[in-house]
Amino acid sequence: MQEYQKGTQCLHAGYVPESGEPRNIPIVQSTTFRYGSSEAMGALFDLEAEGYFYTRLQNPTSDRVAAKICALEGGTAAMLTSSGQAANFFAVFNICSAGDHVVASAAIYGGTFNLFAVTMKRMGIDFTFVDPNCSEEELNAAFQPNTKAVFGETIANPALIVLDIEKFARAAHAHGVPLIVDNTFATPVGCRPFQWGADIVTHSTTKYMDGHANCVGGAIVDSGNFDWTRYPDRYPGLCTPDESYHGVTYTERFGLGGAYITKATVQLMRDFGATPAPMNAYLLNVGLETLHLRMPQHCANALAVAKFVQKHPKIAWVNYPGLEGDKYHDLAQKYMPKGTCGVVTFGVKGGRKAAETFMAGLKLASIATHVADAKTCVLHPASSTHRQLSEAELAAAGVSADLIRLSVGIEDITDILADLEQALDQV
Repeated sequence: MQEYQKGTQCLHAGYVPESGEPRNIPIVQSTTFRYGSSEAMGALFDLEAEGYFYTRLQNPTSDRVAAKICALEGGTAAMLTSSGQAANFFAVFNICSAGDHVVASAAIYGGTFNLFAVTMKRMGIDFTFVDPNCSEEELNAAFQPNTKAVFGETIANPALIVLDIEKFARAAHAHGVPLIVDNTFATPVGCRPFQWGADIVTHSTTKYMDGHANCVGGAIVDSGNFDWTRYPDRYPGLCTPDESYHGVTYTERFGLGGAYITKATVQLMRDFGATPAPMNAYLLNVGLETLHLRMPQHCANALAVAKFVQKHPKIAWVNYPGLEGDKYHDLAQKYMPKGTCGVVTFGVKGGRKAAETFMAGLKLASIATHVADAKTCVLHPASSTHRQLSEAELAAAGVSADLIRLSVGIEDITDILADLEQALDQV
């Protein structure tokens, strides 16, 4: 469905019903699938035939929704996971093991930072976090002989730092490793990282893709562009026989377009079981069908909010990549010319106490851990999502102690601005 525009893909990609079949993607609410013979099922376990045998690995509902996201990103293969955290974990762990190293932007979501710096470090995988604004020389200096991947976020949550995808892709490819980009905030409506050199894209589909705070989920999409076979010693899991599947070599059996996602499915999903429920995949698809309509409204409302707070006497500073004069405006125009996201960050004069007063005064906007759905919500990251980080780590992630993250919804902009005005009046 590559010939269609994104809006059409949001509605139709991934599932084309035959005559008499359901028009909507069916919910296949079954753990298991029946086969007529042991030989037929054995072919599935040997990866010699396509099909389903246990929903912990794959489910038709999830696969059809994954195919839609794959089409939207312009990839060759994709899979859904139970959360965005699971997606980022699988994306890295699929090509890394104990003793390996990853270069990552320091400006990433706090939960991802903890996953990398704490949990995966205990698994023996080391991460070097670099300033996303670093020079190419500084970026290249972060690589080690055992580096296996580079990771960054298109728009960092919540710092709203725009990743220079081409710069990070050049460095990754110069060292023979793939670039993994979390495209959650921009979504494929705003940016398709594969066009700028990224090799693998991840999403927390919990955010704009679902768009209604209905279901937690994640996705991984492979571009099919990275040639694992050029580095067989670096990526033996993809380029040498897997004895847990009777010696199959993924790059030989499934090619560059399918090897990475197949391995993640039949190994990691098999062993970790971070699979989404079929109902969640169905709800995600409902959200995807209006993604192309919601994102422009999010961006328009967020830009109006950014301009409003920029001029307000009680606001100390504001960050929004779509705002002229923002530090990342030029990069945003390059990678996301049709709009960035619906998240605005700013600081209220008076520091943390003033920020708390402002948040308590909001009536329309909800104080919530969530972000990037249809309803406006607000958060103080330093005391919530990023509270595990030290002051130095907060600074490296671009999260100041007074930072307020406002996720601007798609309500009428007049009501959103009125709510901000009355809350600031109380400060």
